Amino acid sequence: MNLFPARTASHQRSLSTGGLLRFCRRYLSVALLLVLWQAGAQAGLIPSRLLASPVQIVHTAWSLTLDRTLPQNLLVSLGRAGAGLVLGIAVGVALALVAGLSRVGEDIVDAPMQMARTLPALALVPLFILWFGIGELPKILLVALGVKFPVYLNLYKGIRSIDPKLIELAKTLGLSRWKIIRDIIIPGALPDLLVGIRFAVGISWLMLVVAEQVNADSGIGHMMMDAEDFLRTDIILVGLAVYAVLGLLSDQIVRLAEGRLLRWRGRTAVQGGRR
Repeated sequence: MNLFPARTASHQRSLSTGGLLRFCRRYLSVALLLVLWQAGAQAGLIPSRLLASPVQIVHTAWSLTLDRTLPQNLLVSLGRAGAGLVLGIAVGVALALVAGLSRVGEDIVDAPMQMARTLPALALVPLFILWFGIGELPKILLVALGVKFPVYLNLYKGIRSIDPKLIELAKTLGLSRWKIIRDIIIPGALPDLLVGIRFAVGISWLMLVVAEQVNADSGIGHMMMDAEDFLRTDIILVGLAVYAVLGLLSDQIVRLAEGRLLRWRGRTAVQGGRR
């Protein structure tokens, strides 16, 4: 009677151990790089004036946290990235639906999007300042600009990849256009949309770096620009580390959401195997 619970517990322990080993392997190279970096700094091979040591960076980050400089700038950056991400995803989804669901919409939307996505963000900064001023709006719009392209491209591809026979079957069954979009197109394109969002989250932090170096008086980018004037490489590296950690955490959040939203695919595969 206790055979199956014992197997289940043993299987869970095995999964837990395997996950821990994978985590250690994944970040072993990063830990080794930090050790070599610190050893080179202590040996004098890496001048602190050019590149602060990991210990110095941690000490600077702690000092900036205690005097509230880092938390305050971090909150500002999170607000800008979050607003730009939401706006960019909304615009990208809307444009992908227009282009993916209609040939006319594709002709109107796709060509301008393909041209716009090749424009360098830095080249658009002067125009954004001219059009929207030097407040928060151009910074948020720069982030949204970079975010919308991966969302659009992936969702558009997902919509176009749906089997036309499913659409024909739905029409034969008398489903309305809205029900076809809700019950067939959106679920079928959801994996591609989530891939696009993963790319968009990473791009949002890259665009934020650009946005916060344009007439900003707060944010992680502004903190790094001030540090550049005083040759404080430790503060600059703290800002880069914050961007890197935020990018990693946001990617993990999207991956967790992807696992939950696409759980039905695993169940479908298991059911198909049982047949």
